Amino acid sequence: MSKTIELVITHTFNAPRELVFQAFTQAEHLKHWWGPKDWTLNVSKLDVRPGGIFHYSQQSADGHVMWGKFVYREISAPEKMVYTNSFSDEEGNTIRAPFSQTWPLEILNTLTFTEQDGKTTLTMHGMPLSATDEELQTFESMHDNMQKGFAGTFDQLAEYLASKV
Repeated sequence: MSKTIELVITHTFNAPRELVFQAFTQAEHLKHWWGPKDWTLNVSKLDVRPGGIFHYSQQSADGHVMWGKFVYREISAPEKMVYTNSFSDEEGNTIRAPFSQTWPLEILNTLTFTEQDGKTTLTMHGMPLSATDEELQTFESMHDNMQKGFAGTFDQLAEYLASKV
């Protein structure tokens, strides 16, 4: 598989690793920063362990609702988490992305958290699972949009963390 298909995003937060990891694994933190700006997060289920699920919905200001889920594969607090990410329906069934019929059904994400001098660097690797050539092309073509989207989400996290340290 081509190396360029993998999405890699790195962001450094001015907060200790334990707190950054908790922000990714606890509903009381997630609701303050996860997702697009000005969208409301509703956590339907959060079970952070191998085989566990994070099932959630996000609602825009105009009432549009999107569902998603993570299925955790590996949790090594506070250093690493590995999960598959997909769009879902209200019951948690994996569905096609509402914006593209050629978006991969599942993305495997590996997040690593490293701390130095009280700051935490998050490195996220994302790669489609069992994707067709067309789905891989769609994923690769969306790298810039995903970089911008995660930059906005991680800016929200940085702002939230600043209120906690």
